[in-house]
Amino acid sequence: MTITTTAQRAAAIACVAMLAACDLKVSNPGPIADDLLNNATAVPALVNGMSGDLSFALGRYLNRGALASGELSEAGLFIPETHYFQGSFVPQDVNADWGNMQTARWTAESGLRRMQTVLGTAFESNVNTPRAYLYAGFANRLLGENVCSAVIDGGPAQSDSVYFQRADSLFTRAYTLATALNNTNVASAALGGRASVRAWLGNWTGAVADATLVPTAFVFNAIFSTNTTRENLDLANQTITRSESTVFGTVYASNNKEPRATWDTVKTGTAVTKGANGTNVFRQTKYKTLAAPVALTKGTEMLLLRAEAALRGGDVAGTLSLINTERATYALAPLTATTTDAAWSALQSERGYVLWLEGRRLWDLRRWFVAGTNTFLQGRDKCLPPSADEAASNPNLR
Repeated sequence: MTITTTAQRAAAIACVAMLAACDLKVSNPGPIADDLLNNATAVPALVNGMSGDLSFALGRYLNRGALASGELSEAGLFIPETHYFQGSFVPQDVNADWGNMQTARWTAESGLRRMQTVLGTAFESNVNTPRAYLYAGFANRLLGENVCSAVIDGGPAQSDSVYFQRADSLFTRAYTLATALNNTNVASAALGGRASVRAWLGNWTGAVADATLVPTAFVFNAIFSTNTTRENLDLANQTITRSESTVFGTVYASNNKEPRATWDTVKTGTAVTKGANGTNVFRQTKYKTLAAPVALTKGTEMLLLRAEAALRGGDVAGTLSLINTERATYALAPLTATTTDAAWSALQSERGYVLWLEGRRLWDLRRWFVAGTNTFLQGRDKCLPPSADEAASNPNLR
């Protein structure tokens, strides 16, 4: 039996009264209430969020995409990275990349719909609108260049070209509105993005028309920073801070003075340091810090798009002229080629160097494999399948 004294009862009553007078509900001050974004003053932050999600998706994928496409070799023991390096895309391993890329696309596209509602008639004249269309375009291109099929918001699997079609439309809107607002930076970026997806859709005439308008020195970057861990460039973390991936064993290891694909050796005493799996650590130095930017489109890429279009048309001399214009921007000696095969070899090598570690190589290898001009992907998976999470949550994929 429990005996309760008068004093204990009085204390209990006082405690209950005190609790009743207090608000013990816990609130999280971090998330922003959704309805607070339905305000014109929130639009810049909304668009910055689109940029942030795109950078996060790209930044987290770069290391694995580089391993899958021969730009880097695995030096660590992470199982997903090892699978990517071996050319095997397991749905469970793809969960993070698939989810991040789809989040970047959804954030930009749903954000655009919100902006239309909030801004009304001022939507098209708002300075942030072209940027929003631009990020949505690049998010769709990132998916189109790296995954096997288009799955939109829980829908059925479609051709990966759907992403390129969506990107074409989004880049067009970005270019039109940026031009009207005299925003040449966004306009040039939209032309660069649209040139690439038009080429991937087989519209090489349209691709060349856009590419010709992008200045050779132009670069538009995905932005990273050291403000928070989420904003870090993960590739720098995996290769500079850590030694999980290495240039050793790749075609880029033959020359560490090549200005477009720089690297150095990591040594313990006088010996080259080994990664956890015993591989020599040759450290990429294109991105030296966690805040290093990554190009989404640039003028030198446009020169190579034009060069490829010329080669597809049988113009070997024109191809080499454009390639050498690109090489001159890096103070590199001109190349020579007199046959179509030699020109294809030069073009594919140049795209590899110009776009090194920018998340673009797997798509190039995939399309060239289909065309019969490159065999790197022989016996390897060519693209990322829908993730295990997507298959589990999407009845259209069962």
